[in-house]
Order: sequence, then C-alpha cells, then structure tokens
Amino acid sequence: MLQCPAEGLTEKHMNKPLLFFPAAVLFFASLAAAEQGSAPHSGAWSGVIVYSSCNADEAFNESRECFLSAPGAKLSLYDDTSRVMYGLEPQQLTAGHLGDPVTVRGELDGDTIRVASIELMSMGLAVGQKAPAFSLHDQFGGTQTLDSLKGANGTVLLFFRSADW
Repeated sequence: MLQCPAEGLTEKHMNKPLLFFPAAVLFFASLAAAEQGSAPHSGAWSGVIVYSSCNADEAFNESRECFLSAPGAKLSLYDDTSRVMYGLEPQQLTAGHLGDPVTVRGELDGDTIRVASIELMSMGLAVGQKAPAFSLHDQFGGTQTLDSLKGANGTVLLFFRSADW
C-alpha cells in the first residue's frame, strides 16, 4: 500500500474524495433538472379535447375511443402538432368541448394544464362566407389569385393544415 509521506494518507484514503465528487455532482445536477422540469409555466396550447382513456396514437388517428367515456377517464387536450396529451384541470371549464378544436390558456404543471380560459378555434370559413383576397405561387412559379382560380361554377379551395408524411 502506498503512503503519502507529507500527510500520512494511504492510497486507499486518497481515492475516496475522488469517487465522492462525481457522485455529488450527478446528485445535485439531477435535483436541479427535476426542479426545472417541474416548475409551472404559463402559455397557450392548441388541440382537440378528447378523453384521457385514449393515447396520443389513437387521438392522432381520430379513434372513436377518444370520444367515448370510460370509467375514470377525464377530458384531456391532444396537441396534434407535438403529439402530446395534456391533462386539464379544473374539468368544469372543459365540459361541453369534447371533440372541439380549442386553444387552452393557463399554466403547465408537469403534464397537466391548469386551465385559466378555453376558446374554440376557428377552423376556416363559415358556409357561405367569402374567402379573403390572396395571391400565392403555384408549382410552376406563376402567381394565382382567387379571381384567377375562379371557374364558371365557382371555386373550391382546400387548405391542409398539417400532415404526417
């Protein structure tokens, strides 16, 4: 066994502090990360109100199970952009919105949104409402407007919001 002549410490004793330091760093880093991850933050989240008895894959595929009440199921928000399910509290504010596209404002605490307000999202024009003027480039680089697309029997426009390719 080696001995440190200046301090009378053995090699066995000198290694203990070296092993303790990385363990202490990892412990305190994990505490800090847990603290940051659980800190609530305010914001707005958009999606569709579904029952918590379905998972994100079922909600993405608009499975009928997501819209059927199951024992113990609560209303949740499915964000189809990030494919995340959020719990919603209090449930009273979400009542009557099953299947509705909404924007929820509140505070995110873990995976639950403490709802401050909920509002229906507008999903396009109402029947009979005129489309606003626009100009867009087509696949050939030409500019198209509502008037240039208009046919003898009118025009049908489809705007596709998102896709999972």
